[in-house]
Amino acid sequence: MEALVGTLSKAGSIHKVEGGYRDLPSMNEPGTVAAIADSLHNPEGSVMSAGFFELKASEPLVYTYTYDEMKVVVQGEFILTDQSTGEVTHAKERDVLFFPKGTTVKFETPEYGLGFFTGHRSFAP
Repeated sequence: MEALVGTLSKAGSIHKVEGGYRDLPSMNEPGTVAAIADSLHNPEGSVMSAGFFELKASEPLVYTYTYDEMKVVVQGEFILTDQSTGEVTHAKERDVLFFPKGTTVKFETPEYGLGFFTGHRSFAP
């Protein structure tokens, strides 16, 4: 088990990460101001990971999911385009999103978006 962002502590079987969205590392996508990190990565051998995704107004980020993921918008908003259909949805604070494996999504934001995600995967993005 690894805490990739923040400080990990345990109370019995309960895992807690403090500061799990500070200083997220860049995704290093040219023209895009996007950052992502797992707060917890496969705790106790689980195939689940969770963390934060941050996007600032910049060039769009196009991402193809090789795993199932759910995301909750914590701050700001995202404009999401399903690249296979061209359909667009706007997600704002408290909205919940599901991205099935194989989905390619274009992420944009007019100003800022912060999302909490959990993914069914055994690797860090």
